[in-house]
Amino acid sequence: MTLRSAIHPDERDIALLAAIEDGLPLCERPFAAVGRKVQMAEEEVISRLEHMRNSGIIRRFGLVLQHRPLGYRANAMVVFDVPDGDVDAVAARITAHDFVTLCYCRTRRAPVWPFNLYCMIHGCDRDVVESQIAELKKSAGLENHASKTLFSTRRFKQTGARFSTPPVKQRQCA
Repeated sequence: MTLRSAIHPDERDIALLAAIEDGLPLCERPFAAVGRKVQMAEEEVISRLEHMRNSGIIRRFGLVLQHRPLGYRANAMVVFDVPDGDVDAVAARITAHDFVTLCYCRTRRAPVWPFNLYCMIHGCDRDVVESQIAELKKSAGLENHASKTLFSTRRFKQTGARFSTPPVKQRQCA
């Protein structure tokens, strides 16, 4: 295997990422099975994935869970207007809650949309989610911050991220 850049994946890395974006096969040796698809030995698959993980190309390995069949019937995106200098500390308090499944920062679009910190919460019903939001606001010190709660009403698609096909409109992603 050749030395690769810590920032830019090579063609074999890209092929490997494309091979796993629909998930790993459920078998005794999933990395060997993936390797067969991309003409790599199991050890090379593991080595490349470790390299991409260690260099930050892959931040985490996870799974996309279809939550409704498991009894989670309600979810909400809660958005907050948090001073920019407090975002990291507030995000740490938010993500300490097990019921928070996603938390990220976005640029405000003032004056229409003043919110910069987003989190997703899932629960078995709307009352549970509302209770979790109240607990979150209190424990994270967000009771007096502007916020909105956006409950989902219908799911159209739920998958993991896809990077094997370029965006329709080429642009620099940050």
